[in-house]
Amino acid sequence: MDEENEGQFFIIENFAMRKKIAMLKTLYFIVVCLFASLVAADAQEKTSDSKIKEAAPKTVKKINRRPADASKPAPSEPFEKATVEAMAAQCVKFETEAGIIEMEMYPESAPESVRGFLNLAATGSLDTTTFSRVVPGFVIQGGDLFTREKMTPEIDKRARRTLPDEPSQIKHERGVVSMARGDEPNSASTHFFILLREARTLDGKFAAFGRVTRGMETVEAINKMPVEGEKPTKPIHITRAAVAPCAAPIKP
Repeated sequence: MDEENEGQFFIIENFAMRKKIAMLKTLYFIVVCLFASLVAADAQEKTSDSKIKEAAPKTVKKINRRPADASKPAPSEPFEKATVEAMAAQCVKFETEAGIIEMEMYPESAPESVRGFLNLAATGSLDTTTFSRVVPGFVIQGGDLFTREKMTPEIDKRARRTLPDEPSQIKHERGVVSMARGDEPNSASTHFFILLREARTLDGKFAAFGRVTRGMETVEAINKMPVEGEKPTKPIHITRAAVAPCAAPIKP
């Protein structure tokens, strides 16, 4: 290679070298700028998070915060612990498809029978039940919870609970309300009957616990409904049963 060609080669090679260096510097500058941008963005994000945390309200636990309501729920049976005096002051009213029946209670003679009857009426358990047994000229019988339009597990359980026998000195006569039961001792549950006439054979055997004070005409109307055997062909429903303090007797 002569000196002229050698010089041209050198110039070309030198120019190429400088071009590479310039490209490397440009690439380096781009990398540095990109890195700086990433660092700045990260710093800005942390600053924003910090501001948000500072702005968020702090939850302060109150020392004098009112405690949760620890009161006990209302008893499912309101007369569960009622005294004889408290139960004697209550009367039961049936609204039936045939009319109204009102009854006074005798808890001093049959406290558990009255307690069960008041609880059934007060809790609505007797609502929509029927008078499922009728003996013409003798009795009408209700209280079968399985005749309700809607049965619940709680009412099913209540229907199977039994009561102790409570025979008393109250005579079984017209208008008396008494607990029905099977042949076995202490087998009364929720079934009750209302007498249309005297039945001395029941005295001392069944728990007479109340008496109709108003509505014997309704009892008679129910007793005259058509039956097959002792089963009404169109049973009369108790649309609503309620418990309320007995009205004071009207003075003459």
